[in-house]
Amino acid sequence: MAYITINRTHFYHNLNKIALKTGSIDKIAIVLKDNAYGHSIDIIASLASEFGIKHAVTRDLEEAEAIKFHFENVLVLAGESRADPRLSFAINSLAQITQMTKGTQVELKVDTGMHRNGIAIEELEEALDSIKLQGLELIGVMTHFRSADELSSDFFWQKKRFEEVKRVVKERGLKVRFHSHNSAAILRSKQFDEDLVRVGIAAYGYDELDCAFDKTDLRPVLAIHAKKVATKPLRKGERVGYGGGFVAPRDMIVSTYNIGYGDGWIRASDKDAYCTDDGVMTLGRVSMDLMVFEGESPSVCVMANAQRAAKHFGTISYEVVTSLSSDIPKIIID
Repeated sequence: MAYITINRTHFYHNLNKIALKTGSIDKIAIVLKDNAYGHSIDIIASLASEFGIKHAVTRDLEEAEAIKFHFENVLVLAGESRADPRLSFAINSLAQITQMTKGTQVELKVDTGMHRNGIAIEELEEALDSIKLQGLELIGVMTHFRSADELSSDFFWQKKRFEEVKRVVKERGLKVRFHSHNSAAILRSKQFDEDLVRVGIAAYGYDELDCAFDKTDLRPVLAIHAKKVATKPLRKGERVGYGGGFVAPRDMIVSTYNIGYGDGWIRASDKDAYCTDDGVMTLGRVSMDLMVFEGESPSVCVMANAQRAAKHFGTISYEVVTSLSSDIPKIIID
């Protein structure tokens, strides 16, 4: 099987860069949803804890239970909830409040323009009353930016709307943490005055901001490698793989390697062959669990930069890394 390397030095470098933006490691919440963006939730939670990160964010309770012992608090974004001193749960609607158990720590999500999850600003007072009536412990109020990575006014008017939310909450005398910044928001910000930043893709080495913004020196944490299965000579004119999409332009040596779309690697058109970071071109179509490259190296680094790969496939780095199978073995390197 192929294997993934997780570069601890690069991960800590990225967290340092983010800490410089927030002003404190204590304000970083590492987002671990979807197997830590394909990097292994167990590995990344452990490394983040060793670095001194005290807060995490997960997709659901199952993820949170697996890693909560590493952190002081884990914010669960959706799904089942229950009272637990280490866990807090996002409230995404008024109806959800009445379904939660007394004593559960909650963080109220307010929709300031994303229109995905969260209560409407007009529902804020009702939500705060309902939380108190239900006996829930409100520890946070948050929102999410819809276009922080784009050069537009959206970021600013959402920030302004969230400032109004903060005002209402503070006027009620509630002591909570406020957070709105994701990776794109913190990377583009020159000043940060909230209590927490929810850092996902930036921690894993990718700055997805529009090219108009200043770039932060981030380093990819994950690289995927494949091992050679077999080597064979190919004569000029012979074809490789399903459909015979690649025609050998000369006599050459080719090898198959143990990775394919069954492992979560993207199945690309053989008419637009993918080239690895080392300059090695794929030959023909990607199979379920095999790829063909020229040469006979014992292994190939298929990808060391998901952003570069994403540009080739017409997608984003998030999709490239989260698509990788969780069954692929992972090795920590420095």
